[in-house]
Amino acid sequence: MALVTVTDTGQVFRSPEEVSTFLAQHGIWYRRFEKLQELDSETDEQGILAAFDEPIRKLQREGGYTTADVIDIDADTPGLAEMLARFSEEHWHDEDEVRFIVGGRGVFHIRPRQGAVFRIEVRAGDMINVPQGTWHWFDLCEESSIRAIRLFQNKSGWTPRYTGSGEAARHEPLCFGPSYLPAR
Repeated sequence: MALVTVTDTGQVFRSPEEVSTFLAQHGIWYRRFEKLQELDSETDEQGILAAFDEPIRKLQREGGYTTADVIDIDADTPGLAEMLARFSEEHWHDEDEVRFIVGGRGVFHIRPRQGAVFRIEVRAGDMINVPQGTWHWFDLCEESSIRAIRLFQNKSGWTPRYTGSGEAARHEPLCFGPSYLPAR
């Protein structure tokens, strides 16, 4: 279950309803899949895409997404430090950034044009859509592992456009511990 934290105030949103309502105020939609199929670490990209074929097709129809792929990162991923350095600089994209987390955890940092920076910690079962043009950056949590389905309208639209603000360096990645269980 996603967890949203407003960095200035420390305010935390825990329930799917609170998270969805808060994010919607910033043009970000959030969905939660409670019944996530179990995938083992050996399931390849095609197996993951096949397991979630129905929700992927539904999203493709809703958002005009033409392609889907899987990003699978762990501590042994070659070039991980360089990859994370690119993700963790504030940037924006020419199209939406849609992520359906099927394993691991990470944190999106969002800097609205007006208002405080906030973090969205995502984990298996969370799906978000960071709209085109949204200033953001991404960090992995301490276990350095995430598997996510990515949807694209056009892969070239996903090229990061860096703001050069240095804003990301002023914020800690800060994921809650692996044993974090949201209040019900």
